Amino acid sequence: MARSRGNLLGVGGQRGKLRRLERQGSASRGAGPAADAADARQELLRRMRERTRAQEQEG
Repeated sequence: MARSRGNLLGVGGQRGKLRRLERQGSASRGAGPAADAADARQELLRRMRERTRAQEQEG
């Protein structure tokens, strides 16, 4: 790329090539957002069960 005073096109280096899965954002997380949602649901169910048990023990 031409790098003259008026033309800064190409200044800043080159980006490394990313694999397709890395571009989609799922490479580092395994199954992506679906796995996060499933984990959140499991955590919610665990907390609800704990609250229910605590209320049963009190009453």
